[in-house]
Amino acid sequence: MQEKPPQIKLTQRRGTVLTNMAVAALIIAALYFGREIFVPFALAVLLSFALAPFVIRLHTWRVPRTASVLIVVFFGFSIIFSLGGLMVSQATRLAAKLPGYQQTLSDKIESLRGLMGGPGTLKQASTVLKELETELQRGSAAGLDSGARQAPDKAVPIPVEIKQPDPGALTTLAKIIEPLLSPLTTTGIVVIFVAFILLQREDLRNRLVRLAGSGDIQRTTAALDDAGKRLSRLFLTQIIFNAVFGLAIGAGLELIGVPSAPLWGLIAMILRFVPYIGALISAIFPLTLAAAVGSGWGMLLQTALLFVVLELLAGQVIEPLIYGHSSGLSPVAIILSASFWTWLWGPVGLVIATPLTVCLVVVGRHVERLKFLDVMLGDRPALSPSQLIYQRMLAGDPLEAAEQADDFLKGASLEDYCDSILLEGLRLAEADRRLGHLDEERLDRIVSTVDELVAHLEAHHDVKAADLPPPDISFSPGAAITIEQAKAQRQLVEEKSGSPRSVLCIPGYSKLDEAAALVLAFLLRHHEIGALAAEADALSMSKFFSLDMTDTSLACVCYVGQPSITKVQDAVRRLNKKNAEARILLALLSTEAAAPSIGAVGAAIAGGSFRASLEAIIQAASEHRDDAANTKDIVAG
Repeated sequence: MQEKPPQIKLTQRRGTVLTNMAVAALIIAALYFGREIFVPFALAVLLSFALAPFVIRLHTWRVPRTASVLIVVFFGFSIIFSLGGLMVSQATRLAAKLPGYQQTLSDKIESLRGLMGGPGTLKQASTVLKELETELQRGSAAGLDSGARQAPDKAVPIPVEIKQPDPGALTTLAKIIEPLLSPLTTTGIVVIFVAFILLQREDLRNRLVRLAGSGDIQRTTAALDDAGKRLSRLFLTQIIFNAVFGLAIGAGLELIGVPSAPLWGLIAMILRFVPYIGALISAIFPLTLAAAVGSGWGMLLQTALLFVVLELLAGQVIEPLIYGHSSGLSPVAIILSASFWTWLWGPVGLVIATPLTVCLVVVGRHVERLKFLDVMLGDRPALSPSQLIYQRMLAGDPLEAAEQADDFLKGASLEDYCDSILLEGLRLAEADRRLGHLDEERLDRIVSTVDELVAHLEAHHDVKAADLPPPDISFSPGAAITIEQAKAQRQLVEEKSGSPRSVLCIPGYSKLDEAAALVLAFLLRHHEIGALAAEADALSMSKFFSLDMTDTSLACVCYVGQPSITKVQDAVRRLNKKNAEARILLALLSTEAAAPSIGAVGAAIAGGSFRASLEAIIQAASEHRDDAANTKDIVAG
């Protein structure tokens, strides 16, 4: 079948992107214009996740499902209505007392002005403008009086005042009920939705599975279970934790003497559902009220200290211990979701932004076409460790690669890091090289990054502090200086080694093979075997005659790609001519490389990983030492 031309594929891709953007715009428009229906439904779905565990628990106690749902819904909304009534009563009392606090607040503002050195330039300018406006108004009034005296025959307009008749009882009742009609309607819809969602929970689940397709039941079930468990755990934990936080705020404000302390505790509990800034917003009104009530500044300072201490204790100590990253959202995603849902649905959207975004992440994690939601909003790493190291190689950034290595090596060995991350990154580079995506500049950048990374690893794991002078970092702290010192330390180790070139790691034919040779030579030195790495073109006709193999007991040829048998045989033949006494080992590090037989190339084979190559070289080195010892004994005998 003939492949489609690139132009047709590009056009199809653009058409798909435009279609997806149009669908997304329609969905957002529907959510915005239909918010009167979608907001109660979203609240009902989220509340059903929080109440579902209690319904399930009652059902396990042999309580019928309908009775379980009615009991849970009744007690749940009774608590919500009780807290709402408490907030209304506290707000009413506070509104009646506010005029009495106005003078205290004015006096404190005047005292602050006195501390700032009296009226400033802006205040003086404001005074001048007010005086100018007064003069203009006075001149305008004088002009009108003179005009009236010059034309006494003109009729003077008579002011007319229109008064509305006294409203009747029904009109007054309608004005009272009208502001309450919308919240009562929303509350009624939420209660009905919650009850029916809990009653039809299994049926709704089965319908979602059927809608997703009966051929993909496993994935849909996993998505529903993941969303249900995560949201239930997240909601219950946040509700309990925020309730305790609000109770502590209310009790603390009551002890300090701030009026309507229960009201501010409830507001702090609700606003703490808003990540990062919720507690800060809830502290604004208590701080203002504390400044207006207290005769001095002590109440204000105590209130500020209460919020700061409790928020730091809750956010930095207790909250990570309780549920840590259970939301599954990145910090940037939390801020973006809060902004988006607030713009879409107002204050209600701000409160429910996090759980709604968690739902989107769960859907993106299990639906392939919505995978971008999990990538953009989830807290999972965007790149795998091997992809990240390859990306840093391409960027020529050894510092971040060194930080990644330090984090990985806290719980793993050097061989594990080199095989699972470095080698996988080099394999990704080799795949791009074979496709022609890497030019010489990028290949040089990869080799340079690996060289500096190896120097960093050698300084941390190979060099002993007793053998080397302590590095002077007083004038140049940081990872960059550490890498430069590591190079000097590695050179010193090679100079002190008894046989620095007992093993020579030779690249096969590419610069990526040179990077692999650098890593393998480092691992050998880590195991106290003297080793060096040659340059990428060491086996070329122009450089092979200058290759020094005088003190080499074993030559290891490294291949990241898939070498041909002809190239391998040619490399082995040249090395045998160069040093007939040196053993030759082929390190085939590509997952696709087919290992040729030993007889076909005349060398030992070690393939698949740095660990396997390292073990083969160590075994060959031990055999070489045993042969040397036996020869010495024979000569001595």
